Amino acid sequence: MFDRGLILTAQAIRRQLAAMPHELYLIRLIHGLTKRPFPGERLWTADQLTNLAAIRFLRARNREGCDIYVHPYAQDHNSGYILVDLDRADPAVVASMCAHGHEPGVVLQTSPGHLQAWVRVSSTPLPPDIATAIGKHLARTYGGDRASTDWRHLGRLAGFTNQKPQRRTHDGYAPWVKVVFTYFGLARRAGQLLQSAAASLSGPARPTPRCPDPVPCSRDSAPAIAAGQAAAIYQTWMHRWQIAERFAPPDWSIVDLWVARALLAQGWPPDQVHTILRLGSPTSPAATPIPTTTCAAPWHALFLFLPQAPPCVWLMTEPPPPQNAPTGLARTPPAGSNPAPSAVASGCKPPR
Repeated sequence: MFDRGLILTAQAIRRQLAAMPHELYLIRLIHGLTKRPFPGERLWTADQLTNLAAIRFLRARNREGCDIYVHPYAQDHNSGYILVDLDRADPAVVASMCAHGHEPGVVLQTSPGHLQAWVRVSSTPLPPDIATAIGKHLARTYGGDRASTDWRHLGRLAGFTNQKPQRRTHDGYAPWVKVVFTYFGLARRAGQLLQSAAASLSGPARPTPRCPDPVPCSRDSAPAIAAGQAAAIYQTWMHRWQIAERFAPPDWSIVDLWVARALLAQGWPPDQVHTILRLGSPTSPAATPIPTTTCAAPWHALFLFLPQAPPCVWLMTEPPPPQNAPTGLARTPPAGSNPAPSAVASGCKPPR
C-alpha cells in the first residue's frame, strides 16, 4: 500500500542529509512529554537512515510521542558542524547569516517561528572547545539559544513531528519539522570563525583545519600543530578509509601519501601537512624524506599541479571506497517488534 507520509519523510531526511554529509549520524529518541530517552542509541550511515524500514520504525516511535534527534558523529570531537538553535528567530536571520559569510548548510523549521541551523565550518573534526566557542559566537551574533551551544548538541531530524506540548498548534496537532533552506559546502568565512575561536581561548594557538580561500595558506601565518592534534587528524583519515580493516598490515608510506593528498586538496599549507605526517603517522619518520614519485618534484607540489617533463611515475593511486565496510558498533538486541537494532554510543544533549 502506498504510504504518502512515509515517502514525504524519506524525502525530507534525504534533503537534510544531502546538505550536511557525514559518515555516521547519532540518532537519539526522547519522549516529548516525559523527557525520557528511548532505550539505546545508534550510529547510522546515510544509507541506513534513509532505508524505508528504518524510517517506518522512527515514524512509529514519533507517533508514540518521541522526538527524533540527530548529530553528525565524530567520537570525542565535533564533526565540523555547528548547531545554532534560533528560538523565536527573526524572519531575516538566514539572510543575515548568508550576508556575513556564515551560510548554514541546512535550516529547519522545528515549529512556527522556531528555527535550527547547522553551519559547517570545517571538513575535518574539531576540538570540543573550539566548536563550543564558535557555537557561542554564532548564538550571540544571531540571537540563538546560548544554552544550546555545546559541541555535541543534538538537532532535530526533518520529516518528523515536534512532540513538545508547548509547540502544538491551535488545533492540537504536532507541527512538522521542515527543511526551509540548504547550502552546500563550508560557510564562506569558516576560516575566520576558526581563527577567532582559537584566539579567544587561553593556551597555545590551535591549527586552522582549512583556510577560507581555496589557495594554500601562507607559510608565515600557519600555527603550530601539536603531536596529539596531528595524530587525531591522521586517525580521522584512517577511519574514513577503513585502513585497518582493509589492509593487514598497511603500507604506511602509501597511507602517508593518501593523507597528504587529501589534506592538500582541502587547502592545508604544505608545511602543516608535513608536520601532520611527521607526528601523526604510525611510523613517524621524523628525519626521513617521504617519497612521492620517481622524479625529483617536491612532494608537496605533486598534488597541487600536474607534473611537467620529465614524466613522473606514480607509486600509488587513490584508495578505493570500502565495500560494505562495517561500522564496528556493539549492537543491542531489538526491542519487541523493532526491526532495527541499536548500538550504544556517547550521549549528546538535546536542544531545549
